[in-house]
Amino acid sequence: MNRWIKGVDPGVFWGSALLIAGFVGWGLAAPTSLGTVMKTSLDWVIGNFGWSFVLLAFGSLALCIFLVVHPWGRTRLGPDDSRPAFGTFSWVSMMFAAGLGAGLLFYGIAEPVSHWSAPPHGLAEPQSEEAALTALRYTYFHWGFNGWAMYAIMGGAMAYFSYRKNLPTLVSSTLSPILGPKAHERPIGRIVDALAIVATLFGTATALGLNGLQLNSGLEYLFDVEKSNAVAVTIIVGVTALFLLSATSGVEKGINLLANLGSLATIGLFVFFAVVGGATVLVISNGIESIGNYVIQVLPMSLQTGVGDEQWMASWTIFYWAWWVSWAPFVGMFVARISRGRTIREFVLGVVAAPTGFGFLWFAVVGGTGIELQSSGRADILGSLATPELSLFTALDALPLPVVSSALCVLLIALFFISGADAASIVMATMASRGSLAPSKAVVVILGVLMGGIACAMLLVGGLVALQQAAVLGSVPFTFVLVAVAYCWMKALREDARAERGDPPAGPRTDVVPASAPPVEVDR
Repeated sequence: MNRWIKGVDPGVFWGSALLIAGFVGWGLAAPTSLGTVMKTSLDWVIGNFGWSFVLLAFGSLALCIFLVVHPWGRTRLGPDDSRPAFGTFSWVSMMFAAGLGAGLLFYGIAEPVSHWSAPPHGLAEPQSEEAALTALRYTYFHWGFNGWAMYAIMGGAMAYFSYRKNLPTLVSSTLSPILGPKAHERPIGRIVDALAIVATLFGTATALGLNGLQLNSGLEYLFDVEKSNAVAVTIIVGVTALFLLSATSGVEKGINLLANLGSLATIGLFVFFAVVGGATVLVISNGIESIGNYVIQVLPMSLQTGVGDEQWMASWTIFYWAWWVSWAPFVGMFVARISRGRTIREFVLGVVAAPTGFGFLWFAVVGGTGIELQSSGRADILGSLATPELSLFTALDALPLPVVSSALCVLLIALFFISGADAASIVMATMASRGSLAPSKAVVVILGVLMGGIACAMLLVGGLVALQQAAVLGSVPFTFVLVAVAYCWMKALREDARAERGDPPAGPRTDVVPASAPPVEVDR
């Protein structure tokens, strides 16, 4: 066995793998029991600590703004003479596929129409023009700056300590300012890496489950395939095999190609909605106004705790923030791996702004078209909200060339399914292999199988609701880690600035191996 899984940290790999395997076994053997425990646990977390997710999302965005405007933003993620290995389009495409992907297809119609029919916090009259603007604004909020800011903090810190401090590309390495340069070898550091794997498994499994449900809906529309959890599980098993083939081909061959294909196909679908969706002027006008409203109000929105509207907050905002947290170690490490040579300012702006910008356009056009189709009576999208995976195909059925566009969506969902899970399995294997950028393929396969196993188990436990519960519960331990990572990164940047100025250090330096050269200012 050791010959096949060489290079792993046994405690991190087997600890996380056995924990998840036990969870999957529980879900398959006694789904009702697991469902009850998950619901009870989630109610307690939301009731007592829901506010902490709100503060974490706000704090992440505030810290990213600080890094962009501060002189530290000129520091390169690597030696001062390093330059990016990937072109900007491929870089953004891979971030987009890993961090958003099929989520845009699953919620692109369902979320705006849902908020339009029942505006958050009673901010507008249901199904009114004001409700449409509010619906789009809150959809941008859930898919916008705050979530990507969490990715930027995690990814930026990992890239900084890896490429400037010559430490392993691990979450534990970011804690070296408080744990010492061998943080990844200390018990606390190894626990942190194991928690990162567990959070990633739960977060990506939720996405895989959503993908399976939506692929099932698309196949039902195209080929009358029965829609059921059993079929969705079969789809997840089949596509898991495909993404494992892709994952074992390496990031440059597999993920890069699939991400570029997925991005191009998404742009094509976006243009399709914009051109043939109808009411183009109204959709674009509402989109421009709602984007402006979001940019102006994002900071006060970020501090809303939803007092008196706790159920809505739990179902939407808190779920989303927890889901973003659970994806932070995966997407953070992934974007760190592909971002060597970029400045911190370039990295933060690219990670936070570029995918969010496309998200604005996507939800403005696709979500706005969905609202217009419902309000004009051309499609019964409200009738499909109980099963949101149907919403996209319900909208496409009311537009020209429904079979062709639905087939494209099925292909696109599969592409994002494969590329996102592909990246996640490689990243988790890296975490389990002491930061090795070439982890054992056997480790990639084992963790990929466990990821698909969680998705299948959650579908059997309770479908969409159980998938959402798993994402929230899996993120809880990692919220503390994310706060610690942010603190340690700021501490390291401050100490490096002191050293560059020649000031005496504030305390004993225990954090890092010296960089090859101090950062220099680079005009971009």
